Amino acid sequence: MIQKPVKKPIAKVVKKSTKKAYAPSDKEKYMCVKHKQFFTGELLRWKKDIIKSNSLTNILNASDDSVSSADVVDQASSYTDKSVEMKALARSRKLIEKIDAALRRIKGDMYGYCEETSEPIGLKRLMARPIATLSIESQERHERDEKIYIDD
Repeated sequence: MIQKPVKKPIAKVVKKSTKKAYAPSDKEKYMCVKHKQFFTGELLRWKKDIIKSNSLTNILNASDDSVSSADVVDQASSYTDKSVEMKALARSRKLIEKIDAALRRIKGDMYGYCEETSEPIGLKRLMARPIATLSIESQERHERDEKIYIDD
């Protein structure tokens, strides 16, 4: 008796997309749905990376807490390292707050527009700094004013 070969399910072949990744274009209407989706994805990816990095840093440094050294120089070095790490974590928390604020602005249809002038910030600037809240002109004015007050 001849047996028929058993048909095995064919594994699905995952095709690599030949499409280029989407990048906002000046040819499209400013802050259209595609732009908002793009920047939402970028901001969420950035936030996820920061959280992942901070979690890894916390895990790696958790074992150092119990180590104490009799050497004063080692203790000072450890204290300095912890201080630098705490400052980096504080910066990361502030950055996450800015990312969350940018996501809220996207939902409120205010993203991409200068907080001072309500003019478009521009796609190039937003792609370079997705959390930007000021146009280049407003940012430069703000920095000039800051420099004047610091010099006084």
